[in-house]
This record gives sequence, structure tokens and C-alpha cells, in this order.
Amino acid sequence: MKATDISGQPAPHSQAADALAVAATHSGATLRHTAIVAALLIVAGAVGGMAPRWIHRQALGEETRDLAVTTVVVVTPTISRAGGGMLLPAEIKPAVESPIYARATGYLKRYIVDIGASVKEGDLLAEIDAPELNQELAQARAQLDQAKAALRLARTTADRWNELLKSASVSEQETAEKQADLELKTANVEAAQANMRRLEDLQSFQRVTAPFAGVITTRTTDVGQLIAATSGKELFRLAQTDRLRVFVRTPQTLALGVAVGQTAELTVSEYPGRVFSARVVRTSGVLSADSRTLLTELEVDNSRGEILCGSYAQIRFLQAEGASAMTVPANALLFRADGAQVVVVGPDNKIEMRHVVIGRDFGPTTEIISGLSATDQVVMNPPDSLETGLVVQATKEEDK
Repeated sequence: MKATDISGQPAPHSQAADALAVAATHSGATLRHTAIVAALLIVAGAVGGMAPRWIHRQALGEETRDLAVTTVVVVTPTISRAGGGMLLPAEIKPAVESPIYARATGYLKRYIVDIGASVKEGDLLAEIDAPELNQELAQARAQLDQAKAALRLARTTADRWNELLKSASVSEQETAEKQADLELKTANVEAAQANMRRLEDLQSFQRVTAPFAGVITTRTTDVGQLIAATSGKELFRLAQTDRLRVFVRTPQTLALGVAVGQTAELTVSEYPGRVFSARVVRTSGVLSADSRTLLTELEVDNSRGEILCGSYAQIRFLQAEGASAMTVPANALLFRADGAQVVVVGPDNKIEMRHVVIGRDFGPTTEIISGLSATDQVVMNPPDSLETGLVVQATKEEDK
């Protein structure tokens, strides 16, 4: 109870005490607020200092986990038709090509044509001087004359003996002998005639002529050189180049689509952008056991002489249709002791080592016959450390 004076007013010392009590209360509240603010500032400062380091540690942990997972570049197999535009290597040869040999033995007297010369059938190519053959022919003719003279005498004798036999002036035995002698002399004449014709034919071979029209591509002899008919050495080589034969090895995937009479496009590097028309004239009918290809022959008109024989060319079968071909980059293949393999990334980002059967080698790419599907993700340049079940991070090549 507050102290009061006689008039009922509070005593002076009581008022001072109340003022001090209020002041003390306000001072305590201020100190408490200050302490709370200071504590909050200290906590905020501590949190502000530790948060960046915690965030950095979290990011470092995530980066470490990401680096621990191998990143691989993947591609999907490419699907294309095996026909309808595939270029195949081809070899161009003359329609007819033949070496020219000598049938007469002697010395080359002269040659009329040289390489690059165009000749017609029957044109003279060279002449051979064969004096020994000429002497043999002269001897054969003289022997024929002797045989003919002996035949005339034998015929006259046989006729006379037949007349004498009618009057019984000679025996039948003697007449038969004269008739046999006539037949012998007749045979001798025929033999002499055959020998003379043989030598005349050989003498005609002193003139070496062209068996067909074409171009001289080789000359392997010179004037004065000894020519032996039995040596087997060719004098010239003649080729018919107005029509050309083109040989191409058709892959098994296209073999059933190639037929006689089918047209194709022929290209040669000497004429960039130029296309020549070719026609299939025949096929071997069987696949080669070592290459699984069908030998196909085509014919090309070369009447203008634009294509050189022996050139490398490419053939495109536009009408041939084959099965779909699946290809992958060549650097996606692994060749191990158990065969060819590719590394495939599954939907769960796990590695799978898969065996495949490879087909044709196109250089940058390789054909896969079996073992892959069109949706598989194939790892390019797979490192040796990859194993089945390993988790990786797949990246498309175009995303690199």
C-alpha cells in the first residue's frame, strides 16, 4: 500500500521509488530485445557462412557421382535398301580380243600396222620370209608330178592287161597285180596332192592377216626377228572395241534382281556426271563360293570410242531390288576371339555386349546381317573397359 500524507496525496519518496521501478523494467526489456537481436544476428551470420560451403559440397558430390559414370556416344543403325542405286565396281573389256600368232617359221620381213591402228577383217598385218618352206613346197610339187607320171603308166598297163586277159594272153593273177598297182599309184597321187596343199596353206601363212575388224593393241615383234611357229609367241593383239563387255560381281542380296535384258547405268571417272547405258547379256548363274557374288556380263555401245578398254568403271542396277541393309559405323565393331561384337546401351542405361554377323564392308560403315535392331543404341569407339551390366551415360553423336 502506497504511503500518503494527511491531505491524501502520495508521499514524495514513494513517487521516486515508483519511477525507479518503471525505469528498471524498461531497461530490462531493452536488454532482452538487444540480446535476442544479437543472437539472431549471430545465428544468421553462422547460417550465411555455412550455406555456401554446404551447397558447394553438394554440387561437388553430384559432380563426383557424374564423373564416376562413363559417358559414351551412341548411334542407331542406318537402314537402306540394298538395291536401287548401289554402285558396284566393274571391269571393262573388249567385245572380242585375240592374240595373233604365226603359223609359218621364218624371219619377219616387214610389219604393216602398229599399236593403235584400226584394221578390217583380212587386212595384211605382217609378212614372214620362209625360204625353207618355199623349197619344201617346190619339192612337194615335183613329187606330185612324179606320182602323176607313175599313175599314168600304171593306168595304161592295167588297161592293156585287161585286154590281154580277154584273149587269155595273161593270167588273172598278173592282171590283178597291175590293177592293184594302179590303185597304189592313185593313192600316191592323192597323198602328194594333200602334202602340196598343206604346204601351200603354210605358205599362205607367211602373210599374217586380221581375223576380224578391230584395233591393234600390242605388237611384240620387229623386222628381222626369227619367228617360230611352235614357240607360242604372239606377234600382235587385236581387240574389237566398238562394243564393250562389262563384268561386275553382283552381291548375293541383289543377285535375284538381275535378269538378262535388264538395263543399268555405267559411269567412268574420266567423264564425271556422264552416264552410259549398259544392258545385261548373261550371268554365270551361280554364286562364287569365295565372295558370294554373281558374275554378271553387260554390253555397252562404244562406236564413238569414248570408253577405253581396261578402265575401272561403276555399274548401278536401277531395276534391281534387294533386302534392307542395316549398317553401323566401322569403329563401332569389336573383334574378339569369339567373333564380332557391338556394345549396346539398354533402356536402363546398362551395357550389353552383343554378337553380330557382319556382311559387306563399305569402308566407313559395315553391313550387319543379324544381331541388331533398328532401335538399338550402339556405342561408337567402345573402350575395352566396358562390360555387360555396367551403367553408363549415353549421348547422341549429334548432341556432342
